[in-house]
Amino acid sequence: MRYNNYSSPDKFILLGFSDHPGLEMVLSGIVTVFYLITLVGNTAVILVSLLYPQFHTPMYFFLRNLSFLDLCFTTSIIPQMLVNLWGQDKTISYVGCAMQLYSYMWFGSAECLLLSVMSYDRFTAVCKPLHYLIIMNPQVCLQMVSAAWGISLANSVMLCTLTLKLPRCGNHILEHFLCELPTLVKIACIETTTIEMTVFALGIVIILIPLSLILMSYVFIAKAVLRIKSAVGQKKAVNTCGSHLTVVSNFYGTIIYMYMQPGDSASKDQDKFLTLFYTIATPSLNPIIYTLRNKDMKGAMKRLVWRDKGSLEIGGHLKF
Repeated sequence: MRYNNYSSPDKFILLGFSDHPGLEMVLSGIVTVFYLITLVGNTAVILVSLLYPQFHTPMYFFLRNLSFLDLCFTTSIIPQMLVNLWGQDKTISYVGCAMQLYSYMWFGSAECLLLSVMSYDRFTAVCKPLHYLIIMNPQVCLQMVSAAWGISLANSVMLCTLTLKLPRCGNHILEHFLCELPTLVKIACIETTTIEMTVFALGIVIILIPLSLILMSYVFIAKAVLRIKSAVGQKKAVNTCGSHLTVVSNFYGTIIYMYMQPGDSASKDQDKFLTLFYTIATPSLNPIIYTLRNKDMKGAMKRLVWRDKGSLEIGGHLKF
């Protein structure tokens, strides 16, 4: 495929997997299926947690925010990705690329911080159960979520603005299927050590510090679980935290491998497949992970589908 017709500075060319047209067709089908699962699964989690009073608790307030984040994150990327995978036009406008970059970084960073907030919620529930509803009151929960959104927005504005200002000397071909920050940095025609160090430093703040807090929370949770004498109590505590820990492992494992390693250590195709997993698989798996381990959520979703809302017991202590 020739790209000489796309030398205009107001467009970027997303090569993606254009060298493998057969693979693009397969990937377009896979991406579509995962995107539909993401839309249905996360929308169902949001609706259930809003409609039924028994889910008006801090844990489900954070879960609702996580689902909303996943919807925003995937929708900022996948529609444009499908357009490029399905057709011959592999371009994206400069404005579209900038919007995708800002939103991609914003929602991705917010999810890092929100998962850390959720770990603190689980820590409080297991280690301080008698004071849980006092500590995790609606005002505190709202402040924590607002801080996650605000800090991640500041991170996105800083990094993306620096990246978009880099001179490219007419190079507008991206070896990717989305406008990702490392890919845009690579096509700059100047020394990029400064911005790479900035990305790494902010990566420590946005990725490694929240991950350290999560691990610290689970150390205290593990100690508290071991002190529980009842096997039933231990199982309940493990189930309470198991879903969150699974989501954290999937999300952080991919992100650390992608962003916290030397720039040239991964092959181009490897980086693309990791990004695919991060952008389509993880957001679709999150609602499945949370519902499969939660009998109340599974029951509520069944009743939502069958429009049997009146059969659920009305309960809950906090309104979110």
